[in-house]
Amino acid sequence: MRHIEKRAVEWIGSSGMCASEQELAWVVATHSADFYARFVPIADDDRLLATSLWVYWGFGFDDARCDRGPLSTRPAQFNALACQVQRACETDMPAGSDRYIGALRDIVRMFRSLGTPAQVSRFAHAHRAWLSGVAWQVGNQALGRMPGLDDFLTMRLLAAGGEPTFAMLEIATGAELHDRDLYRPAVRALSEMAMLVAALDNDRHSLPKEQARDQADQNIYTVLMHERDLTWEQAVEVAHGLRDRVLLRFLELHDRVRPAAGPELATYLQGLRYGIRGNNEWGLRVPRYLSLGHWPDEMEEGVLAWAEEPSDTRPGPLEGAPGVAWWWDGDLA
Repeated sequence: MRHIEKRAVEWIGSSGMCASEQELAWVVATHSADFYARFVPIADDDRLLATSLWVYWGFGFDDARCDRGPLSTRPAQFNALACQVQRACETDMPAGSDRYIGALRDIVRMFRSLGTPAQVSRFAHAHRAWLSGVAWQVGNQALGRMPGLDDFLTMRLLAAGGEPTFAMLEIATGAELHDRDLYRPAVRALSEMAMLVAALDNDRHSLPKEQARDQADQNIYTVLMHERDLTWEQAVEVAHGLRDRVLLRFLELHDRVRPAAGPELATYLQGLRYGIRGNNEWGLRVPRYLSLGHWPDEMEEGVLAWAEEPSDTRPGPLEGAPGVAWWWDGDLA
């Protein structure tokens, strides 16, 4: 994996997407090759490199154009840029001069050389979904609006970047899913649950840095505190319970779907499982979340401790979140 990381760092340095040495250092410190290798341990070097490069790119774009930067509270300007960025997924001649556009175009060129047209098209659709969620988030920031829990979970499913990250599983593994499998309601529910578990884990991982930089605006904790008038400690307890209940439903539904899955779907389902665990392992060690200074520290290498049991085992849909209640439909299989 380290030789993939070395190739990735060299590519990022020559891509022109980072405007300063400090920005480059923070992008490199995401250790995105380590991150995505945990999702796809069976990927060959070229496929892992290409998909890891998008993760590096995504974190860089998120920091420079979404969470911070001049467009983070200017939805009209952000939406214009987002449309230009999206065209880099759809055509080899995208419009716009932003430094992130050319880098994305080159990454998607790699995808086209490695994946099928269907796989690249699915990635492009997932990429559009991500940008739509970020636009929603930027709009909330511009208005000073705190969403309710149901809106937040819907927004977070999109804005956290899980759609393109999991869409790349097909490109990284080479296992192309049939439409009848990928768009099956049970598989879609599993995909969304994996995305949300990872997104809520990331809310936990990123909180110390967001608080240190006064950026703790829209996350699962602030949403719960605002909507339910909870203390900080109460919001943490409720948020962790919500996360654990979604994970338990994911495991339950996975075990119903997996036995009859063909090899391509089985590979995809395993990627969802790897992704949940890998995102958590990476997020508890990565300087992106742990370093509070102006420059990133080294990657943490300590032993991780895991809970022995879920914090909340109640069955059934999450209270106050009708937008995801269908994940518990009894006829999903």
